[in-house]
Amino acid sequence: MARDRRLPFLRRVTSRDGGGDLDGPRIAAAMDELRSRSRATLHDRMHRVRTAFGLALQAGLAAGLAYLVAHRLLGNPQPVFAPISAVGTLAASVGQRFRRTVELIIGVAVGVLVGDVLIYFLGTGAWQLALVVTSAILLTIFAGGSVAIVIQAAATAVLIVTLTPSTDNLEFPRFIDALIGGTVALVVTAVLLPLNPLRVINRAARPALDLLAEQLDMCAQALRNRDRDTAQRALFRLRENKEELAALSEAIEGAKETITISPARWHRRSELTHYAEAAEPIDRAMRNSGTLIRRSVTMIEDEEPIPEPMPDAVAHLAESVRLLRHEFAMGEEPQRAREHALRAVSEAGRAYTQGVGFSGSVVIAQVRTAASDLMVASGVDQEEANRLVRQSFGVNNQSPATPTPAPTAPPPG
Repeated sequence: MARDRRLPFLRRVTSRDGGGDLDGPRIAAAMDELRSRSRATLHDRMHRVRTAFGLALQAGLAAGLAYLVAHRLLGNPQPVFAPISAVGTLAASVGQRFRRTVELIIGVAVGVLVGDVLIYFLGTGAWQLALVVTSAILLTIFAGGSVAIVIQAAATAVLIVTLTPSTDNLEFPRFIDALIGGTVALVVTAVLLPLNPLRVINRAARPALDLLAEQLDMCAQALRNRDRDTAQRALFRLRENKEELAALSEAIEGAKETITISPARWHRRSELTHYAEAAEPIDRAMRNSGTLIRRSVTMIEDEEPIPEPMPDAVAHLAESVRLLRHEFAMGEEPQRAREHALRAVSEAGRAYTQGVGFSGSVVIAQVRTAASDLMVASGVDQEEANRLVRQSFGVNNQSPATPTPAPTAPPPG
């Protein structure tokens, strides 16, 4: 009987005329989606591992060397703080490690000072610990210390109060260990195991540029099919780009730091300058593309005319982003990326001449603006980029002198 009760859940649903399985295609589609998500998740995880692999090697080497220097060379029998300081320095935001080392040492000094003075007068115990931590935090805040200094001072004060009864002369080794750990971390990043700054940037740029290209492709498809839901999904996904942009900005700052302190990487300064200058226009292209997609959703909702060249313009914009990432990674002059950016503007000009509504005019303006951003990101001067965009747009010079993010009224025509 139990088996019979399970049959309704296992039985295939068939059509009334005895046809095939109706649930099969839906289940298969759901399973395909799950498999696709699993592959995407695994790909994302592996990308994060590859991105962090260099940092993991640096942290491991720095921790081992800091322990070795403090233990073998300086005779500290328990150099716990040296490897902790080394790892703490490397765990700081990339591009702020030198500053992190200075903050680490200042924070330790404050914590040692406050802890030692108060212990001398008050002794040790629970309420003394609370008072020492509070005092260390307030003192560093009053002195204008950063969050890192405040945390380090408080943590050091805790260690001084809790370990002083069982460990003699803790203060000086703690300070020396912090100095050793931070210094070793900088030596590892600058001399022993400096990361390739351009490779770091390429890996960080890939998710941001891939995200932008994919959502522009989705927008182009939505415009061709007048599919409002697809355009809306693209908009939602592009709005979640803060993590990708933050990773790119952090990678650029880290590359700047590496090239500043690492003699082995000084010869890459000119290449890095180009990448650093590309970060801001890429960020602008992201924001302007967000406006483009949002107005595409409105254009579909309002049933405005969508000339055939308009989806092509957005698709060329997506291809320009994709080629920009590829040519950056290959160390090539991004000529093909520039060509597709200008093709996007040319298609937008054709769409404009065929007639668009208010939201359509905004989409066209955003194609121009994003194309100009990509041209600047590729290394073209802003003034030259604007001139090339105007030239490619055509339309008898009826377009604005420079691309505008969102016109307040439909362009004349």
